[in-house]
Amino acid sequence: MKTIAVIPAYNEETTLADTLDRTRPFVDEIIVVNDGSRDRTRQIAAGKKVLCLSHAVNRGLGASLGSGLIAALERGADAIITLDADGQHDPAEIPDFIAALNHGADVVIGSRMLTRTGMPFIRQIAQVIGNVVTFILFGAWVTDSQSGFRAFNASAARRIRLRTNRMEVSSEIIAEAKAQQLTLVEIPIKAIYTEYSLSKGQNFFEGLRTLIKLILRRLTD
Repeated sequence: MKTIAVIPAYNEETTLADTLDRTRPFVDEIIVVNDGSRDRTRQIAAGKKVLCLSHAVNRGLGASLGSGLIAALERGADAIITLDADGQHDPAEIPDFIAALNHGADVVIGSRMLTRTGMPFIRQIAQVIGNVVTFILFGAWVTDSQSGFRAFNASAARRIRLRTNRMEVSSEIIAEAKAQQLTLVEIPIKAIYTEYSLSKGQNFFEGLRTLIKLILRRLTD
């Protein structure tokens, strides 16, 4: 099984090198999607000798994942892992995702909410709201709809259609898994939060924009 990691990165010069070093032992290839960064993200990825795709301007998380999934499929991936560049995820857990795929899952979501250990209470509340919104709009329930740590087999990656460009993509992936009748499972992952990773989260207004875009996405189905 050829495993490729897709890591979206926007101004992640602080943490990208460490994330790449910790991911490399668990995958065959790494694709960094540099989403119009204005810092040294692209140079750091190049220095680590990984494939780096660059958007000329910042297009958002959804667009970055879309670019990364397409590239991974073109490079013959059997399994695709997505994880954040900010150190929030532990790449040592990647084998658990691969095991779930090998046991019949098409899509695997890493859930921080299955243990909640180390997860700030305000983040837990935000996740519950995201889960409820995803369920109301798309009829699909998961415990951590906004998790960025995921796995797809090649068939699922080909069938999932990503039409949103920004943070709403996390709920869209859940919706697409249900619409395409894919087998989705959740596995527990660690919640790793630092002052830096906490600063990368959505604020209230970004969350409101995400909600509006999800409603529009639902109306166009």
